[in-house]
Amino acid sequence: MARFQYVAVDGNGKERKGVIEANDDKEATNRLKQQGLFPTSVVLAGGAQKKAGAGQAKAAKGGTGFRFGSPKINSKDLSTMTRQLATLLEAGLPLVRALRTLERQAKGSVPAVNVVCKGLADAVEAGATFSEALSNFPRSFNKLYVSMIRAGEASGAMEVVLVRLAEFMEKAQRIAGKVKSAMVYPISVLTISLAITAGLMIFVIPKFAKMFEEMLPGETLPGITNFVIAVSAAMMNNAVGIAVGVVGGIIAFRLILKTKPGAYVFDLVAIKVPPFNGLIIKNISARFCRTLGTLMGSGVAVLQALQIVKDTSGNELVARAIQNVHDAVKEGEGMTRPLEESRVFPLMLCSMVEVGEETGALPDMLNRVANVYEEEVDRAVEGMTALIEPIMICFLAVVVGGIVVALFAPMVKMIDKLGG
Repeated sequence: MARFQYVAVDGNGKERKGVIEANDDKEATNRLKQQGLFPTSVVLAGGAQKKAGAGQAKAAKGGTGFRFGSPKINSKDLSTMTRQLATLLEAGLPLVRALRTLERQAKGSVPAVNVVCKGLADAVEAGATFSEALSNFPRSFNKLYVSMIRAGEASGAMEVVLVRLAEFMEKAQRIAGKVKSAMVYPISVLTISLAITAGLMIFVIPKFAKMFEEMLPGETLPGITNFVIAVSAAMMNNAVGIAVGVVGGIIAFRLILKTKPGAYVFDLVAIKVPPFNGLIIKNISARFCRTLGTLMGSGVAVLQALQIVKDTSGNELVARAIQNVHDAVKEGEGMTRPLEESRVFPLMLCSMVEVGEETGALPDMLNRVANVYEEEVDRAVEGMTALIEPIMICFLAVVVGGIVVALFAPMVKMIDKLGG
């Protein structure tokens, strides 16, 4: 039997180091788990001294060396990596070996995953915990991810936490993907209609206006024709100013959204004004319940979980509401009252949270509510898509049709005049 040096975390979250005898590293890992330990590194004794020393030097310089300008793993690759890591750990592989496997697998195909997994494995081999190693890559792993892993280390249930993380990210991507896909069609139709309208106004209308002036001198044109010609002339005469105004408006809008007051006003309007407010509220509710339920179910303390939900909400209105909930819970109150007073979350959600608090099953209740709202988001997206398609077609028909009518109405007079 060989001797293996190990670094592990016990049930109290404390780091344990030692030597264990086993036939291979997989058997050593299983023996450590039977002792109630979660191994983060299992290496052959003697052969790892030089490697560990190099890792310690790297850790002393900032963990993996990628803290600044570290690569960013996109959400899809991150959920895949998390799912694969959970599978490898469930199969009995030590953490470092699992990370090295993912590093080799991603080489050449997913560079960001390759670099990050190498950095994580190096840091863990150097003696860092997995959560400490993750914190060296803030662009890839947010506070939610790191906190859940830290809770998994403390409880010795890393595989379970990784599976929950993978499921959480997959569900979030599915919902976000459906909402984005539902918006593609109306945005595309609107863009095309604006492009067609601009083309007609700039290139076609001026020619018709000149023709009307030559063929119908002194004639009174229909009101819609005069309006279209006036708009076309204004666009031609002020093209530069309009372009600068549009670009400047977009830039100013984006800058305003980056400020907290601006983001708050925009988010407030978004949940109050139809037709998308219902979908936005359902999506906010689903995300809040899923994130908080996943964190608390993984062992993260409620105050820390609320802080993480606030920091990762991406919505200033929701962030302020959650801050009020956090402050109330910190003072010994429940979540229900501040949730209701926020007027952001539906009453059904507040009632279910109250039941969860009373029964002591809040994480489970939050995940159930998340399932309900995710299904409602799916139905709302499908309904919105079915409703928007005919509306956008009618909009395009009215705009283009109105211009066509404006152009051809005077032509009737021209035909009559030529016929006479």
